[in-house]
Amino acid sequence: MRIGLSLPHYDFSLLGREPISFEQMAEVATRAEHLGFDSLWVSDHFVYSLARYGGAEGLHGSLEPMTALAALAPLTERVRLGTLVLCAPFRHPAILAKSATAIDLLSGGRLDLGIGAGWYEDEFRRFGYRFDPVRDRFRVFEETVEALDGLLPGGPVDLEGRWVRFRGAFNHPVPAQRPRPPIWVGAKGGDRALRLAARHADGWNTVWRWTPEAYGDRVRRARELCEREGRDPSTLRLSLGLYTVVGEDRPDLLARYAAMQRWVPGVIDREPLEAFAADTLTGTPEQLLERLARFAELGVEEVIVAPAPLPFALPDPSMLDLLASAVVPRARSL
Repeated sequence: MRIGLSLPHYDFSLLGREPISFEQMAEVATRAEHLGFDSLWVSDHFVYSLARYGGAEGLHGSLEPMTALAALAPLTERVRLGTLVLCAPFRHPAILAKSATAIDLLSGGRLDLGIGAGWYEDEFRRFGYRFDPVRDRFRVFEETVEALDGLLPGGPVDLEGRWVRFRGAFNHPVPAQRPRPPIWVGAKGGDRALRLAARHADGWNTVWRWTPEAYGDRVRRARELCEREGRDPSTLRLSLGLYTVVGEDRPDLLARYAAMQRWVPGVIDREPLEAFAADTLTGTPEQLLERLARFAELGVEEVIVAPAPLPFALPDPSMLDLLASAVVPRARSL
């Protein structure tokens, strides 16, 4: 199993280092590559609020994902670079295909393209995007994934959708990866999303709190839908993002978790460690490896760690060293 890292790219991401800068994110990215992490991931928001997690009101800025990955490409050599995930309504798929191709070429074929339907209503409205009902946003999502599936390999593509209309569209030059960079459907795992993944994507990703039991139920459903679509279920790739807190031993784990509780008031203040650990990647290195093994048995090829109780944050950089020394190398044999 591979271990990826969700990169800090929001104003809240690094303790005492606001506002976020590209240099700060790049420092973490190059360090993570040096430590042996397999991939680096960024998300897609104009602004972000911690209120949905129980944190304080207020908006936090963010780096734009595609330009950030393009800038990281020449600064890294080995790690894969991915979006977790792009918001489909924010970009026309023709523009997205060209951007993705450029990043894939810049990185020598290291791009993973994760895409989702979008969910943050306040963000849509602040920036002039229509926040349609879920069914309509999902329609945009479906058409975007279908369009990219056909366009990224080069085309030509004809597509007559409600939002996407291609007539002989093509994408030249083509990406470095052939037939195209992997496309990941990012979603909780409802039937409509899993069906979309079965039809047009390389894999399915979901985040940030999952027990192996609940995740296993959705994996079984994904495989059923692959069979209905005439696809070999074993070809649908699986990746998973998980909040992560690791300690060298029990006392160290308790101390790190208490520090996380103080770091962002309102998020996990009243949640005991055992409750948090139930559906996250939390514990000593041995406990993390046991949990990773259970996900590996379900077919997960990569777990993307968020070393915090929030996504794309790194309040305790020393946790990367512990993960890199005690978890990442041993996970490869799972």
